[in-house]
Amino acid sequence: MSSQGRAAIRFTLNGQRHELTREDVEARLVEVAPDAIRKHAVRVNDTWFPAVQAFEVATGIPRSEFISHTARRHLAALGFEVAGDVEPRTTPLPADGAAALVPAAPAARPAAAAPVELGGGEWHTEANVQAALVTALAGEGWRILSVANTATKEHGIDVIASRDGRTVGVEVKGFPSRSYADPARAGEAKRTSPSTQAGHWYSQAVLAAMRLRGKEPSWGSVIALPDFPRYRDLHAETAGSLAAAQIEVWWVDQAGVVHRP
Repeated sequence: MSSQGRAAIRFTLNGQRHELTREDVEARLVEVAPDAIRKHAVRVNDTWFPAVQAFEVATGIPRSEFISHTARRHLAALGFEVAGDVEPRTTPLPADGAAALVPAAPAARPAAAAPVELGGGEWHTEANVQAALVTALAGEGWRILSVANTATKEHGIDVIASRDGRTVGVEVKGFPSRSYADPARAGEAKRTSPSTQAGHWYSQAVLAAMRLRGKEPSWGSVIALPDFPRYRDLHAETAGSLAAAQIEVWWVDQAGVVHRP
């Protein structure tokens, strides 16, 4: 929450702390004409904008300093409807006898049904799993209190959200890729198999969730994972212990749909 009592998100971008509210976004985009939509879109004041344009105008941060995934993630956290991979289209708008071309609104569809590559790359990266989770929660009426920046490995709870008097802290993990994300190491084979690495990541998530239970006992403690057989097997082996510790596991599938117990 902001000092003025309005719901807000706080995030760090390029080392700078920022705070943004839904009201800020709506007010700053009132008289802004939308650019052509190419991939990620957000609806503000019943108008569809490219996510990068909306985020740039709302925050004052030049778009050269962030990627579309970042814009989409934070705008979704504020409860705005987002859509991905929208094809640019134009529609004639009669004005002064001429047909001015403006971007048409993308077909409405649930944000959770966005295409696989939410933020570029494999759907099961930590950033994409987090983006899908935040989008789904915001669409269900959750208030997103904070979202960690996975790109900079920001410390702390990945997602904090509240609804109907309940607050949850979510530890998000992706599923290991067979190749390195760093372009400089694209030709190298990973020494650790994805299955083995997934075991390490699962253990880290469980430890983080247990620590949250101790630090914030009144909160719900949640682990969010991409829905892979390896993670399902690990969960089956630990489900009893997690239930006893009151730790939930939420599954994010390839379509971005979140499945909860």
